[in-house]
Parts: sequence; C-alpha cells; structure tokens
Amino acid sequence: MAYTAEDVKRLRELTGAGMLDCKKALEKADGNFDKAVEILKAQGHAAAAKRAERDTAEGMVEVYMHHNKRLGALVELNCETDFVARTDDFKGLAQQIALQVAGASPLYISKDEIPAGSEDNPKEVCLLEQSFIQDESKTVEQLIKEAIAKTGENIRVKRFARFELGR
Repeated sequence: MAYTAEDVKRLRELTGAGMLDCKKALEKADGNFDKAVEILKAQGHAAAAKRAERDTAEGMVEVYMHHNKRLGALVELNCETDFVARTDDFKGLAQQIALQVAGASPLYISKDEIPAGSEDNPKEVCLLEQSFIQDESKTVEQLIKEAIAKTGENIRVKRFARFELGR
C-alpha cells in the first residue's frame, strides 16, 4: 500500500513525531495509517522508558480553580529544560493534569506510594493509573508518555494538592 507526503504530514501532526520517523513508520506499516500510528506510539513509550532516569529540574506549577471557587488544585510538573517548560504543549499538559487532580481526587502520584496493606484500588487513588477524564481510553501516565515522545524530554509529576471548601 502506497502513502503520500500528505500522509506523512498528517501522521506528524497527529503524533508529534519527526518527519523521518513518520516516513519509516508508514513504510513499516505498508502505508496503513492506523498501524503507523500504533508503531509510533510504541516507539514513543520505548523512548519514554529510556528517558525516565533523566533529571527533571525545570517545569512549572499549574493551578486549576473551579468556576464556583470552591474547588482547586495545584500541580508541580517537571521537565528537563526551561525551553520545554515554556512550550504550549507542556503548559497544556500541566493544565490537563491539574484538571484531573481536581476532578478525580487522586491521593497518590503512583502505586509505589500506596501504604503497605492498603485496600485502595490504584486505578482510583493513583494519579498516573487513573483514566484520563477527558479521554478515558488512556491513563494519565499514557498522556504523559505521549508528551515525552513529542518533546523528547523526561516529564514527571513531582507533587500535587487538591483543595475543596468544606472538606
């Protein structure tokens, strides 16, 4: 199955991968666009795993405040460089994670933080394990891995806090 330059461009816009990576993925998938997307996603997750040990000393603190001012969330999202921290993609990710914290009320960042002997379901109480509230087909961790693949830098949630009036 053949592919066009327009297919490469569309794949790049959808995934954020480089042009050469998109071309190679389409070649590997014999021009099948959906299969090429899956190939790039798999490559992105592998790249995210390689970057996981990199230091994240830059980033931002994002605030979400509900319209009635009775609910708010703070999230510290870190990355490797201030260049990435200033991009719209990174800022958007921070906003999405702050909204997730406000809406889904996680107690921990990852399942490693759950106390031993706890009966809590990690998919309910761990931010990274929760289904993303704006797209339940993926977890927050998958959302972050997609951003890592797009930016080429390690990204991690350092800490968060959720505030609700009367609680």
